[in-house]
Amino acid sequence: MKVAVILNPNAGNKKLIESIELICDRLKTAFSEVKLYETEAPGHGSEIVKEIASDVDVIIGAGGDGTIYELVNAIAPLEQCPVFAILPGGTCNDFSRAIGMNQNPLKAVEQIIAQKKIAVDVGKHNQQYFLNFWGIGLVADVSENILEDGKEKFGKFSYYMSVGRTISQVEPFEVEVDSDETTYEGEAVMVLIGNGPFLGGNRAVLGNCSFQDGLLDVYVVKQMALEPLIKWLQTAPGEEQMDPTSQLLHFKTKRVTIDATPQKTVDCDGEKETTTPATISVLPHHLDMYVGNM
Repeated sequence: MKVAVILNPNAGNKKLIESIELICDRLKTAFSEVKLYETEAPGHGSEIVKEIASDVDVIIGAGGDGTIYELVNAIAPLEQCPVFAILPGGTCNDFSRAIGMNQNPLKAVEQIIAQKKIAVDVGKHNQQYFLNFWGIGLVADVSENILEDGKEKFGKFSYYMSVGRTISQVEPFEVEVDSDETTYEGEAVMVLIGNGPFLGGNRAVLGNCSFQDGLLDVYVVKQMALEPLIKWLQTAPGEEQMDPTSQLLHFKTKRVTIDATPQKTVDCDGEKETTTPATISVLPHHLDMYVGNM
């Protein structure tokens, strides 16, 4: 089997690159061919995938959530997708956590060598793809308000610090949510759609989401009322988190359309490249991935 490792050399304060030679040596004990590619700028990972995808069996993304998002958007549209794997090297590494990858890359490579494979759902919004989440409102504002050097200094805690700065400034907007299961038209401060169970390295918010059930979890937060928000965050994964009559609406669907007034920036797996309106759907079991201890 031929393996391509696509590395973001700047990931994790450049710590991942320090061990990449040892990682590739370990991969060569299990795969017949291992080639390393380093990205040079945003978008370069996609170009690499287009060049090599038809010639390799496995693509390993080595980097943070932004790197993984870019690679998935290059792999998911292919007629024949290579197996995908993740070597976590960023701040939160959300989907790598979801599939049970050890957050130490030297241990994660051993999990990849074991070649335990599952098929995962992939979310799609307009012409973009995501593994973890799609969101507008508060979730996008929190991401936008992270201090420039916050991730380097504080890691995951930078997200919680941004929540503290952002939540008092949140303003409601008008939203239209339409699916076969549920429709909603009114005010909201956030719409969050989950495929994976982690957000900002934490499982509290999206803990009920499954990336193998062929469904997306849609959360509409109508008001930023403190009591129901705390109850939501404290609900254990596996329990029902939303009461449709409350300020927090939750439902599962295969496809949903969302429009907002004023137009809102979309945060998709941490990347902000599009705006509303959007149609979001799920591609069940679309991508084969090597996983760890789930």
